[in-house]
Amino acid sequence: MFKKILIANRGEIALRVIRTCREMGIKTVAVYSTADKESLHVRFADEAVCIGKPSSMDSYLNIPHIMAAAEITNSDAIHPGYGFLAENAKFAQICNDHGVKFIGPTAEMINLMGDKVTAKDTMIKAGVPVVPGVEGLLESLEHAIESAKIVGYPVILKATAGGGGKGMRVVWKEEEMEKNYTTAKMEAAASFKNDGIYMEKFVEEPHHIEIQVAGDQFGTVCHMSERDCSIQRRHQKLVEESPSPFMTPELREAMGQAAIKAAASINYEGVGTIEFLVDKHRNFYFMEMNTRIQVEHCVTEEVINFDLIKEQIKIAMGEKISGKNYTPVMHAIECRINAEDPYNDFRPSPGTIRTLNTPGGHGVRVDSHVYSGYTIPPYYDSMIAKLIAVARTREEAIDTMYRALSEYVIEGDGVKTTIPFHLQLMQDEHFRKGEFTTKFMESFKMK
Repeated sequence: MFKKILIANRGEIALRVIRTCREMGIKTVAVYSTADKESLHVRFADEAVCIGKPSSMDSYLNIPHIMAAAEITNSDAIHPGYGFLAENAKFAQICNDHGVKFIGPTAEMINLMGDKVTAKDTMIKAGVPVVPGVEGLLESLEHAIESAKIVGYPVILKATAGGGGKGMRVVWKEEEMEKNYTTAKMEAAASFKNDGIYMEKFVEEPHHIEIQVAGDQFGTVCHMSERDCSIQRRHQKLVEESPSPFMTPELREAMGQAAIKAAASINYEGVGTIEFLVDKHRNFYFMEMNTRIQVEHCVTEEVINFDLIKEQIKIAMGEKISGKNYTPVMHAIECRINAEDPYNDFRPSPGTIRTLNTPGGHGVRVDSHVYSGYTIPPYYDSMIAKLIAVARTREEAIDTMYRALSEYVIEGDGVKTTIPFHLQLMQDEHFRKGEFTTKFMESFKMK
C-alpha cells in the first residue's frame, strides 16, 4: 500500500484521484501553479505544494519542481492524471530512478506506444489491423507526393509524436499536398518539438471507437468494453458514450480481443486505451494507444460499475487483476463542459464564475473542480466539468442528460460554456438515432 501519492496534475482529474485515494486510506499531495492556488484539488488534498508560475512549462511540465515536491513531502508514488506529463517517458524513468512509483506504464512501454510510427509497427507485428499507409516517416515533400500516389487519395498526414489533432492534415488531391505537408510539419514542431510526419490512407465516414484495457505486472490483460468518441470538433472530443450505438456483439468481441492483443504485445502494465477507426462496413483499424487514464474514463466506470482510478493504483502496487472482460450493463453519455462560446466558433471564455447550479438526481454525475467565485484561468485546457448521465437505455440516457443540462447554470464575468451546444445536440434527430461519424460537427450549426 502506498502511504502518500502526489498528483502531478490539476483540475477535475486531480480531484478525482484525491477522492479515490481518500477511500483507500492513502494520503495525497496536490501540486499547483500560482494561478491554481484557489482550486478545489488544492483545498481537498492532505498537503499542497506550489510548483511555479501559471505557465505549464513553469509548473505542471516542470519535472525538477514536481520531483522536489515529491521529495519534501515524502511521497512514494506519483499519479500523472492525463495530459501534461502523463505520457512522458522521461518523467516515468526519472520517477523510477528516484524510487518513486510512477502510477502508469514503464518508460519503455510509453516509448513503444508514444511514437505513432513505432506503435504502428508494433501493432503490425502483433497482428492488429492498422490503417493502410507508408512505412516510416516522410523524408521530404517529394516523398510525400510519391507515397500518396501509392496509397491513393485521400490521405492523412499525422505527426508521429502528435495528439489532439495537432500536426494532422487531410489531403484530397496532389495540388493540396505542399501546403498541408508544410503546415503539418510546422505545427508538429511547434507542439511536440518533433516535426516527424507519416502518411496513412484517410478512412472516410469513420467512427472513433476506443477500447478500455488494463494489464498487471503478471502478464494478465483484460478489456472493459468500448466508448464511442465520434462527436468531436477539430479532433477534440466533445461527447463520449458507452456502449457505442454503432457496435454489435460480434464487433465488440473482435475489437476487444484486438485491444488485448495490442496491450499484451508490449506486456502493458496499468490502465490504457486502444483507439480505433471503424469504417462504415465495420472494418476497424488501430489508430493509437493512450498509455494513461482518459478524460472519458467515467463513462466506462458508470456502465460496468468499476473504479478505474482504484484499479490503476492497485496495479501500481503490484496487485493482480481479475482478467475478466466486461460488457456494458447500462448506457452512459458524457458531455464535456468547456469554458468556450459555441456561438463564436468555440472561442475560449475564461473569467470568474458568479452563479453556479450543479445538476443532480438519479443517473447524474458531475466531475468538476469549479465553484461559485472560482476564476477560470486562461492558461490551460478550457474544460471545467464533465457531466455524465447513465440509464438503462441510450434513449433514457439522452433524456436524463437533457434534463441535467437544463439544470446546469454557469454564469459569470464574460464566461460562456458549451452547455447550449450540448442541449441542442441532445435534441438533434441524427444524434438521437445514432446516425453520426467523426464528420458530424462539420455540418452541425448552432441555432
